[in-house]
Amino acid sequence: MSISKLASVHPDAKLGANVTVEPFATIQADVQVGDGTWIGPNAVLMNGARVGNDCRIFPGAVIAAIPQDLKFAGEYTTAEVGDGTTVRECVTINRGTADRLKTTVGANCLLMAYVHLAHDCAVGDNVVIANSVNLAGHVTIDDWAILEGNVAVQQFIHIGAHSFIAGASLVRKNVPPFVKAAREPLSYVGVNVVGLRRRGFSDEQVTRIEDIYREIFVRNNNVERAVQNVEQTLKPSPERGLILDFIRNSPKGIMRGLVE
Repeated sequence: MSISKLASVHPDAKLGANVTVEPFATIQADVQVGDGTWIGPNAVLMNGARVGNDCRIFPGAVIAAIPQDLKFAGEYTTAEVGDGTTVRECVTINRGTADRLKTTVGANCLLMAYVHLAHDCAVGDNVVIANSVNLAGHVTIDDWAILEGNVAVQQFIHIGAHSFIAGASLVRKNVPPFVKAAREPLSYVGVNVVGLRRRGFSDEQVTRIEDIYREIFVRNNNVERAVQNVEQTLKPSPERGLILDFIRNSPKGIMRGLVE
């Protein structure tokens, strides 16, 4: 373990093996840091921070500040960062509220500079969130999603696995899995074929996904009718099940279809 004499580390903080804490970092009492994690200069880990193994927390990041929510009444909550995740400069990850009691970031994620995660967000594994993305409270992002720079996500939104959201998008509706989303208002612009192939999806799987979304987004059906058509005309598959479950669990709707 290497802790700079110029860092402020509370004696009650729990630091794992081979943790490095650089000058002027601050670690408060109710903090846990896993093995092999690097805490950069001027990073701040406040009460309730839980940081996994082999993470990198860059200068100016603040993890587990209290929520920016007027309903927050001081309840005990946490902000949790999974193993192998990188948190770049000036990222802010607020603690949860009584709703979920925690804000979570999964394993092997990359949160680029100036990202903000508000209270009760739940980010899955292998997610990339680019510079200056802002997530409002209670947002859920599933595994392998990518959000390009300056994306803004409204509260209670759900972003599906393996999706890709173009830079500067405003996300006001749920984004289903496997898709690319862009334009204003946010719209379906295709299947995230490049990302899926990089992650080992077969041509057969990609074709199944394209067939499903052609029915949902391209043929001008309303969503309820499109779901019925998918069930009646396309064979069951894991991809079909995931997509239809996502849509059924989006009572406030999903983003709009293809706009020419």
